[in-house]
Amino acid sequence: MATTSRIEWTEQTWNPTVGCTKVSPGCKNCYAEVMARRLQAIGVRGYENGFQLTLLPERLAEPLERRKPTIYFVNSMSDLFHENVPFDYIRRVFDVMAHAPQHTFQVLTKRAERMAEFCRGVVISPNVWLGVSVENRKYGLPRIDILRGINAHVRFLSVEPLLEDLGYFDLSGIQWVIVGGESGRKARPMKPEWVENVKQQCDAAGVAFFFKQWGTWGADGQKRSKHANGRRYRGRVWDRMPAVVQL
Repeated sequence: MATTSRIEWTEQTWNPTVGCTKVSPGCKNCYAEVMARRLQAIGVRGYENGFQLTLLPERLAEPLERRKPTIYFVNSMSDLFHENVPFDYIRRVFDVMAHAPQHTFQVLTKRAERMAEFCRGVVISPNVWLGVSVENRKYGLPRIDILRGINAHVRFLSVEPLLEDLGYFDLSGIQWVIVGGESGRKARPMKPEWVENVKQQCDAAGVAFFFKQWGTWGADGQKRSKHANGRRYRGRVWDRMPAVVQL
């Protein structure tokens, strides 16, 4: 079911599929995998298979039942473009989004090639934002070029967890960049200079910059709770959204 989200850059989550498999270093300490196992343990419907990929067509209509304009993160507990999600099912998800123009839908994937394959020849509704994860240079940066070739109203990058300095990367055709460090007991640190590199390039390109969190490792390199490290960067909260919508 759709639920209110604690993710800073969205309002609700909608999971017409749950479960996934790892494809790159950003997946190593997947929060969704841990959460799915917890939900399975307490008997929450939809998680009977734990983190095994599961289609939940009974959830498809949920956004249609909500009239209040809402920002939805689609598949916070999965990847809509997982290779085992049939295109026919993905098409049903996109049909729902097209029939709920009052909402904004944020679709994020690490499988940029499959997203591009699906979107070829498909008209993407203006209320559907498409994004890719960018955790490092080897796996993340190539996804940006693929995303840029998709005809979406808003294209965004989730640079989380940021695992290394990304160097220079092309932000043309990108409207929004989210940056965040990793959370959890096994979290890998994020260095302030890596964040600064992304921030400077967003400023130069006129791209909205959203700093989500430091995660488990603070700006001072000390390990503490995610809450204790907070969201401030350069002494303030950076929470810009694309010009088409404001939270």
